Amino acid sequence: MGIISMIIVGFIVGLLARAIMPGDQKMGFILTVLLGIVGAIVAGYLGGAMGLYQPGEGVGWIGSIIGAVIVLFVYGLIAKKR
Repeated sequence: MGIISMIIVGFIVGLLARAIMPGDQKMGFILTVLLGIVGAIVAGYLGGAMGLYQPGEGVGWIGSIIGAVIVLFVYGLIAKKR
């Protein structure tokens, strides 16, 4: 059940990040889920480095969305160069 909930939460976080970020991101279901999951990982890493989260502590919805927006921004910079 943990993997299914991670996919659902990743999808919701990815959709919200794509809605917040200006522009048109052409991503399917799988990339949106990966965006949400990677966003949560990035937020956990950055939050831990800044002292906001303890090791093993969950990031939360807002942190995951902020991390996904950061990942989407970096992805846009890389895709623009191509």
